[in-house]
Amino acid sequence: MSKQIRLGILTPSSNTALEPLTFQIISSIPNVSVHFSRFPVTGISLSAKGLAQFDHSTIIQAAELLAHAEVDMIGWSGTAAGWMGFESDERLCEAITKATGIPATTSVLALNKALDIFKVKKLGLVTPYLDDVQERIVKNYNAIGMEVTTETERHLRVVKNTDVALIGEDVLETLVGQVVEGGAEAVSTFCTNLIAAHKVELWEAKYGVPVLDTVTTVTWDMLKQCGVDTKAIKGWGRIFQEA
Repeated sequence: MSKQIRLGILTPSSNTALEPLTFQIISSIPNVSVHFSRFPVTGISLSAKGLAQFDHSTIIQAAELLAHAEVDMIGWSGTAAGWMGFESDERLCEAITKATGIPATTSVLALNKALDIFKVKKLGLVTPYLDDVQERIVKNYNAIGMEVTTETERHLRVVKNTDVALIGEDVLETLVGQVVEGGAEAVSTFCTNLIAAHKVELWEAKYGVPVLDTVTTVTWDMLKQCGVDTKAIKGWGRIFQEA
């Protein structure tokens, strides 16, 4: 009998997309279960209140609750490091492991791993965020040598997180197509409250580039680090087959 693997996922309190999508992604792997812990996040902005939602002490409290379930891996299914700096997620993972003894990863750190594996130099970013949040994300990617330009980014200026989940698939597909036309070698649907992961394979076939959704990236990295063969996951994108 295969060892039962428990994945623990940290979830923004107002997120209504990532849990059902994550359940669907792992549904074909019988020995893997997924468990969630929430902490308060209601909107995305660069205001003091908006940034304070991602204070590591609050997130670690939620991680400690996952540790009660003796999960094998903890993943932060969120993209705040995009505007707060990638090193923020690195410090968070270290702090989670120090507090719980459990290895940790995040959507953004996993995305960056996948970009390296696919040898991407020109990234397309599709997000729901405000102008200044998007500018910060683009700046952080440019700083690590990843080209993101006005032709390869699109954002929708949404603040309230529950509104993000209402963004339609047709809107997202149009934006993905636009950034590919702008020269993107891969596209990230960069927000874990976008209902996008189930469309990745269709978009990859239509546009001919990897599409790396941030609900998907953290799930992929957790499975990999737990020794799971991700090729068993069909229909959720090239990342599970090629990375």
